[in-house]
Amino acid sequence: MDSKQAAIGSLLDPSSALDSAKRQRFGEPIKFLPVAFVVATISCLGSIYLCQHIGPLLSGGGSFQEPLSRAAEHRGLMELAVFVPLTTMLIICYVRSILTHPGEIPDDDAKWEYLPRDAKSAFTAPLSLQEVKKSGERRHCKWCGKYKPDRCHHCRVCKTCILKMDHHCPWIYNCVGYFNYKYFFLLLFYSVLDCHLIAWTMAESVKRCIDNFDTPFSTMFLTFFGETLAIFLAVLVTMFFGLHIWLMMRSMSTIEFCEKSTPAKEGSAKTYDSVYDLGAWGNIRAILGSNVLLWLLPMGKPDGDGLTFVCDETRLAKDMETAKGIRRKTHQATQRSRHPPYGFGATESSVASGSLDPRDRMSRPSFPERPA
Repeated sequence: MDSKQAAIGSLLDPSSALDSAKRQRFGEPIKFLPVAFVVATISCLGSIYLCQHIGPLLSGGGSFQEPLSRAAEHRGLMELAVFVPLTTMLIICYVRSILTHPGEIPDDDAKWEYLPRDAKSAFTAPLSLQEVKKSGERRHCKWCGKYKPDRCHHCRVCKTCILKMDHHCPWIYNCVGYFNYKYFFLLLFYSVLDCHLIAWTMAESVKRCIDNFDTPFSTMFLTFFGETLAIFLAVLVTMFFGLHIWLMMRSMSTIEFCEKSTPAKEGSAKTYDSVYDLGAWGNIRAILGSNVLLWLLPMGKPDGDGLTFVCDETRLAKDMETAKGIRRKTHQATQRSRHPPYGFGATESSVASGSLDPRDRMSRPSFPERPA
């Protein structure tokens, strides 16, 4: 009965439903179990790599292995110098993916408030919107009581509408949306690098355990387990990261890939197109930011507000405005060349013949006529 009353109350007062959703974002401790599992996996794999691979290389082989060469020590230092920054960036991106809100419809903007059915604006969508109902009406959320911007979807887990929602990820206890997609993308990027680093470099320790029959069982088990886990995660995360690279290059989200792909015609292959495609360079900048120096750093925010997006129509309108501006400037430059300022382009013949603009003649001194 309480759940029904809460649902009715949320429909009657959407703002209270939004406030309760915000308060309960991290209010379910059981949903932190996937996050705890990821933290345990990172800690376990990192500890195995440091203790069973880097440690023996730096200590010359350890107590249970044959002495290693001086080159192995230098190799261990180089691998450690690469592993520590990669893991640090991975942890920072993971924390920012969890704590950064993906973005939601603003409460203080009246144009997103859901109006009654008798209001005219409830039937007509603004020209800037690309996603509308089949009837031409604006999309709205019955749980949040607001109109939906383009690429916005309601997440039932987060209990709010997410701007440019990609998907809900239980491993970060958060939705992947407009404002935290870069951190999620970099999380995959550094996870791929870290897992491949462990998988390829730790193969040396696995071979050493196989060749040395005096290796303790615990050392051999941990080394094999770490190598197997690193290979499994490397393959899995690489495939997932490859998918998101493909989506980024086509300016599509996971939801748009699953639900809004162009249906295949008879005898033709299925194609995936997006009206928000800005080209390879524009799509990368839309995700990683306009500053190239900050692309691989977990900082900065994407350009825009997540409520409006550049598409074919808006890009055409901007091109037309740019062309009009260029024509206007060209016309002004032509007028200035025809009527130059004082001291440029005025000749005695033009003044005498009266070909100059009357306004220019009023603001310039007259020249005496030469005798014939």
